[in-house]
Amino acid sequence: MRVTDVNFGVCLFCSFRSRIWPSSFPSRNFSTSYNRSFRLRWGARERLSHKPFKRDDSETVQGHRRLEERPKNNTKSQPRKELRRDTRGRIEEEDLIKITIERLEQFFDQSNDPVFLVKTGLVANTAKSHLTEFKSDLLRSLNEWSKTRKRHEPPLILDVLRQAYTENGESGIDVQLKFALQGHVANSTFTKSDILNQVRLADLRYPYEWYPATRAIQRSIHLHVGPTNSGKTYHALKRLESASSGIYAGPLRLLAHEVYSRLNALGKPCNLITGDERVEVEGDEVNMASCTVEMVPVNRDVEVAVVDEIQMIGNDHRGWAWTQAVLGLKAQELHLCGEERAVPLIRELAAAMGDQLEIHHYERLSPLRPMSTSLNGDLRKLRKGDCLVVFSRMQIHAYRKDIEKLTGKRVAVVYGSLPPEIRAQQAKLFNDQDNDYDFLVASDAIGMGLNLSIKRIIFESTSRHNGEQLKILEVPDIKQIAGRAGRYRTAADASKDATMEGSVKSDIKNSTSAVVSASPGTNLGLVTTLERMDLPIVQRAMQSEAGPIPTAGIFPPDSIILKFSKYFSPETPFSYILLRLHEIARVHTRFHLCNLRAYIGTADLIQQVKGLTIADRISLCASPVDTKDPGAHKIILALARCIATQSGGNLLDIHELNLEILDQPVTADREYLKQLEGLHKSVVLYLWLSYRFIGVFPSQAMAFHVKGLTEEKIDKVLTEISLNKNFKNHLRKLREQAMLKAFQTQASLSENETQRSESTVIEPLELGDGMSPLGVDVPPEEISLIVAAG
Repeated sequence: MRVTDVNFGVCLFCSFRSRIWPSSFPSRNFSTSYNRSFRLRWGARERLSHKPFKRDDSETVQGHRRLEERPKNNTKSQPRKELRRDTRGRIEEEDLIKITIERLEQFFDQSNDPVFLVKTGLVANTAKSHLTEFKSDLLRSLNEWSKTRKRHEPPLILDVLRQAYTENGESGIDVQLKFALQGHVANSTFTKSDILNQVRLADLRYPYEWYPATRAIQRSIHLHVGPTNSGKTYHALKRLESASSGIYAGPLRLLAHEVYSRLNALGKPCNLITGDERVEVEGDEVNMASCTVEMVPVNRDVEVAVVDEIQMIGNDHRGWAWTQAVLGLKAQELHLCGEERAVPLIRELAAAMGDQLEIHHYERLSPLRPMSTSLNGDLRKLRKGDCLVVFSRMQIHAYRKDIEKLTGKRVAVVYGSLPPEIRAQQAKLFNDQDNDYDFLVASDAIGMGLNLSIKRIIFESTSRHNGEQLKILEVPDIKQIAGRAGRYRTAADASKDATMEGSVKSDIKNSTSAVVSASPGTNLGLVTTLERMDLPIVQRAMQSEAGPIPTAGIFPPDSIILKFSKYFSPETPFSYILLRLHEIARVHTRFHLCNLRAYIGTADLIQQVKGLTIADRISLCASPVDTKDPGAHKIILALARCIATQSGGNLLDIHELNLEILDQPVTADREYLKQLEGLHKSVVLYLWLSYRFIGVFPSQAMAFHVKGLTEEKIDKVLTEISLNKNFKNHLRKLREQAMLKAFQTQASLSENETQRSESTVIEPLELGDGMSPLGVDVPPEEISLIVAAG
């Protein structure tokens, strides 16, 4: 099979079942993938160094780690030590084929297992025949290459299998074979017409057309760009306050709560809409709504809409929500706030939609400088107005205790999962200059625009853990968090000056292509680190500029998924349907498909539940399920069964919920904390589903009560837990390894290679994993400790 697009990703199924496809694949820009083991980037072999090297079996060949990284934390299927390697350090094809055949034989042994049949979409009476044909096709493809191996490059099958094996061992081979088998079964019933229709449905090149009602109106887009603390969001919100109807869309629940409270305090009735909470203000004249960006009502006619942190449109996980807001909001004026690097992309999108675009540039209202020294680990060097940024909720409370013990001063804490009332109280205590709350310990959620009177930002670390690796923070992450130092105005200051000089709307319209600024404040913002080893990373980041955002994230609409699924039998796993749609999708170079890893994980979990419609599965896959947490598996299965049977959804009737933990006395025990956090996630999931399946889950009021009780107990536990010295030293060593790995990677770059700035945008700790290309593997026994601390 000949493929010319080097950005095209392919699964094992597509690499050898080409005879049933059209003569060529539709070309497209596929910039994301579900899992590296599911797709191989074309051209990876060519990007490696072709220079031969002498292999020393006593050490790893650093120049060829790209394809031959050691497997991730999978103790059940580690690579075999006796495997032979080629001159590039890769597994020999013969050994790889031998392992593949062995894993296929395991499939035959499970052909009568009901669980295996459900996962692969096989039917009992035809399972062995499908397996036999599948094995025959695979071996035929391999054998054809073996006869001419000296004249031809290895087939893509081997590249895909090698990639899967080197990353995940034999279980990686199993995953690839499972999805290839699902494709074999699904395609056995397809006609050529069916495949062509699927390709047409998967044409996602023009997402503008998904919102015909919005395209029917002429919008005016105002793009407010500038660094942190420049007043860009302030100007947009002032325009929203003067409008007769409007919507605010932010990246965090806490920001949605803040704007909701602000508008209601100004006498503008405003509803709150988040994934797991909706507050409707009484009265008939409620024309305002404050939402998280995923919950934006795109078909609602409003005068003004404000979308915050627009640079997240390039995020590989959540970018689709910002794209949906930009393309779909029916607002006469659409105000987008964010970083300068979003300008080229938004300009292209506005031109493609035919909307008018006005760009307002802002300068920072107070100076910001990195310090030349760190605190050298001494918390006694903290000064009034300092904020220590920590990437773990447990460490936030541990540092609070340490600081109060060493300094005798009070410490406020702020992080995303704090209840809004407590968070507002803590922020008020820190902003008040007349009390003894001198310090703040906070998560990276403060980087998204919370109004806090911070004089100096101190990074406790420049790396954070994502559940698998410690990763160095990206430049945009560091700069956005650091920019919260030296705030020009806080919410309290703004409330004292309710009106701006002149008309806000006039000011904004007259500022096109000009720089909007104010007299710089005297508040000098400072940035440093707790440990000396982190300071160079922060200093370098503060002097760097991130490149423009290349693409906007999109995700196939529910309507397309529903139509696409009709081509598959009811037994076909929904995860395969999603993967197949992503594989053949055509995407314009201005967009990228968002990562569907979480969707696939949830789809596999609920596959065994009978009676769910495709629409039900789509909703469940979009729900906030932590697929990495084994305890969450039984909860999502129980809730899915309630949806399938349309019964049993009362909170007290779901026995999988560990409500008994609330009756136990509070103890400073990590296992107790883990159970409380598991219950909290489960109740949040229940509330999220209760807004989408109203008749199935009626216990909303009780769920909110349980959620509040759980949060109170979690806070009490966290105030009692402290991290011992040994654990802190252990984290320090892991961070040093992550930094060393990052420096080695940067040093290995060719001098003539163009350094491309990463387009990854900050994703707060409370919302998901921060993605970074630099990291260090952590053994599984250490992961459990670090995850417990987070």
